[in-house]
Amino acid sequence: MAGRFEIHRVGDESYRLRLTDAEGNTVAVSPKFKSLNTVLEGVKAVRENAATGIVVDLRQQQA
Repeated sequence: MAGRFEIHRVGDESYRLRLTDAEGNTVAVSPKFKSLNTVLEGVKAVRENAATGIVVDLRQQQA
């Protein structure tokens, strides 16, 4: 089973997106979205960017 995107209602006016892995562990949690439409746009953006995103290792970054 693949991971999934879960949409949660936060209060009366906001939504939050949670990405879970196949075992149900939380992988990422979004900031609050003001509408369901923006949550769905967020899902689309995560799908597109995760497939093509590069890894940037900032552990050795100078202060």
